[in-house]
Amino acid sequence: MYFLRVITNDIRSAQLQFNHYSATKRLVLGALLAALAAIFQSAGGFFPGVGYVISPFATAPILLCMMISFWAGMLSYILTCLLLLIIQPSELIVFPFTTGLLGVGLGLAFSFFKKRLVILLVGAAFLTIGIAILLYILRFPVLGPAVSTTFSIVTLGVISIFACLYAWGWIEFTSILFKKIKDIIP
Repeated sequence: MYFLRVITNDIRSAQLQFNHYSATKRLVLGALLAALAAIFQSAGGFFPGVGYVISPFATAPILLCMMISFWAGMLSYILTCLLLLIIQPSELIVFPFTTGLLGVGLGLAFSFFKKRLVILLVGAAFLTIGIAILLYILRFPVLGPAVSTTFSIVTLGVISIFACLYAWGWIEFTSILFKKIKDIIP
């Protein structure tokens, strides 16, 4: 079955290559990726319409940084939150619980697990928990006014299904990206 296959070796070899970077290189790379994530996330506020297509890509820099190094990834995640506080404060409530948290979850899953299904479930769980916190605990209508902020098992099920599909898309995107990175990085 497709989901029970081991993730490609391209990702593992790229992780090993990045692990040979010095602490300074990792820190600089983390800061650059945090700036890129903040730009992507704030694009929806600066360029309504087109920016909403760009803003989901804020997951990619956090995911990449988490795969390189846990500490660099967490610093990048926190730095992105601080940059959003300055650049686009309205996005600060969304990023830490959705796109950023998905990047953290998938990055950790790629680092610790090899099977696609486990990586998918971990990423989907992080995203589902983040959306549920925003929707049910903080009462922030992250899914728009059509979705009630009162707890509903049906809504949570739909969010979980969406999170699985979204995480699956990111897993495939990451696999393709690392095949390309392997060819670029010596």
